[in-house]
Amino acid sequence: MRRFGWVVVLAAILGAWEAWVRVRGVGYLLPSPSAIVRTLVDERGRLSSDAMVTLREMVFGYAIAAGFGLAAATLLHASPTLRRATYPLLTASQSVPLVAIAPILVVYFGFGLAPRLIVVALVCFFPITVNAVDGFQSVDPEYRRMMRTLHASPTAIFRRVEFPAALPAIFSGARVAASYTAVAALFAEFIGSSSGLGYTIQQATNQYDTPLVGAAVVLLAALALALFAAVTLTERLVAPWSRRAG
Repeated sequence: MRRFGWVVVLAAILGAWEAWVRVRGVGYLLPSPSAIVRTLVDERGRLSSDAMVTLREMVFGYAIAAGFGLAAATLLHASPTLRRATYPLLTASQSVPLVAIAPILVVYFGFGLAPRLIVVALVCFFPITVNAVDGFQSVDPEYRRMMRTLHASPTAIFRRVEFPAALPAIFSGARVAASYTAVAALFAEFIGSSSGLGYTIQQATNQYDTPLVGAAVVLLAALALALFAAVTLTERLVAPWSRRAG
């Protein structure tokens, strides 16, 4: 029963939300849950098409961030000199607001898919890279010494000891990054796009269509939860011991 306690809480929140909108008559400002559900049904064709556009940006951008993030973390782990030289810069880069970068990307790459993928990848790159580096660095040194006594090469040590031991930290960063993808894709579509849920939210906001805004937000949250669940499932398949240990 405890596992489904969130269902009761969610039902209570939705019920209070519906009652508030009906009693106060503020549906033009805050759409009721029932209005959002009706819009999801009535506009399912348009919303499903936009959702697929946003999902493509989230998945591809996330995949780019994961690939480059793990590669960068591996290089930083293999070279302490490189890590000391670049790690502070990597951390400082997070203080640069995306609102300053995104317009430049649009100027260079146009209004196509490329700048949106780059925005999503930039947002997801940092948590994946940092958590992977921390995971590699936190491996018990005794394991490395044991492998060296067996005349294992640095590549073998990384493949057989360091990478498997770092998987819990890597997936921790991957889950954090997955939770950022929806917001990153939404922001990218705000900057320059003619499709996607972000574009729909912009258009609906300009037309004061709050139920459509609410429906797009619900779909956006569902996409983020689905990607988060996919990463969690992958972790359970690839590194089941990490979940049991947690």
